[in-house]
Amino acid sequence: QVQLQQSGGGVVQIGGSMTLACAASGPSVSRYGTGWFRQSPGKERQFVGVVTWRGDLKHYADSTKGRFTVFKDASKNTVYLEMNNLIPDDTGIYYCAAASDQAGNLGDPEEYDYWGQGTQVTVSS
Repeated sequence: QVQLQQSGGGVVQIGGSMTLACAASGPSVSRYGTGWFRQSPGKERQFVGVVTWRGDLKHYADSTKGRFTVFKDASKNTVYLEMNNLIPDDTGIYYCAAASDQAGNLGDPEEYDYWGQGTQVTVSS
């Protein structure tokens, strides 16, 4: 079984930066892709970005491309989400999630089997 432990989050000013971390344990076959999602009250869960452990493939949502970076530290089994030039629309609860190598579209939250506990990110002036 995969377990995901998130750290980071809090309040950040518009235009600021913040980095979130997701430490993973369990079989690597069950965490082929580690994705980041966010959700605000009354809104659907939104894809943010993803990186794969095999092949180091990356994909980003249009709303975060060029501002956010997903990267990994294999020695620590940890995936990071680096967020820059933050805007109020970035506010929400951020989740990391793990998908197996049988997953299809890694931008779809239904393809993910395991989820972190979530952490609040608030962008304020």
